Amino acid sequence: MDNAANSIVMNQDAADSMMPAEAADVSTERQHRKERLAAALRVFGKFGFDEGVAGHITVRDPEHHDHFWVNPMGRSFKQMRVSDLLLVNHHGEVVEGEGLLNGAAFTIHSRIHMAHPEVTAAAHSHSVYGKTWSTLGRLLDPITQDACAFYEDHVLFDDFRGVVLDNSEGERIAAALGNSKAAILQNHGLLTVGQSVDEAAWWFITMERSCQAQLMAEAVGKPVHIDPEHATKTRETVGNTLAGWFSFQPIYDVIVAEQPELLE
Repeated sequence: MDNAANSIVMNQDAADSMMPAEAADVSTERQHRKERLAAALRVFGKFGFDEGVAGHITVRDPEHHDHFWVNPMGRSFKQMRVSDLLLVNHHGEVVEGEGLLNGAAFTIHSRIHMAHPEVTAAAHSHSVYGKTWSTLGRLLDPITQDACAFYEDHVLFDDFRGVVLDNSEGERIAAALGNSKAAILQNHGLLTVGQSVDEAAWWFITMERSCQAQLMAEAVGKPVHIDPEHATKTRETVGNTLAGWFSFQPIYDVIVAEQPELLE
């Protein structure tokens, strides 16, 4: 890795200067967030994270902070467009857009957005390796460089009570998440958050792959753990906000080039 790339990934202090600033014009920032949301949903569809009508990504509205944009239930991730997105308030009312609001999406995401004002976006789906790993009731181990992004920065929510339709369960998930970037919802799947759609989506992608890697490794032997000191240093490199945002940029570029209609 050359010095320029190394500084991009490693220097958390540079995040404020390197990440794009929020647009001064609210409508421009709103459009930006919606485009990133539609693109992230397309990416989830492309990567096979869809499972029927399950799964959702949300982003907080830049003007009305008690509102968030979300994909409508019943619309395929693979076909999502900016114009399909719903604007929902924290009372569960669809205030803009047409389509059905997923009850679990509202219950989980509204409580996360309410409890964590620092969270701009959240992602959850029933991806194969994430939900498989969730049945073990364990955190991920620091067995790869990529998995170190979550070292001491993810939690286990071990209180599964069926489809999350009760606000109290959404509140428990939000409380369990704390200041972490991700949660393993036992017997359910993965949940990630970030200061942008880009960040939340990337954490989900790499967490899903880390679940896959650990499942594969444990199927053939006993993985060697990275020691705590180096796992922590690695997390500081690959697990910071800037690294999360930056890692999603090539994925965004590819999906928009391949499927430009998502921006409609």
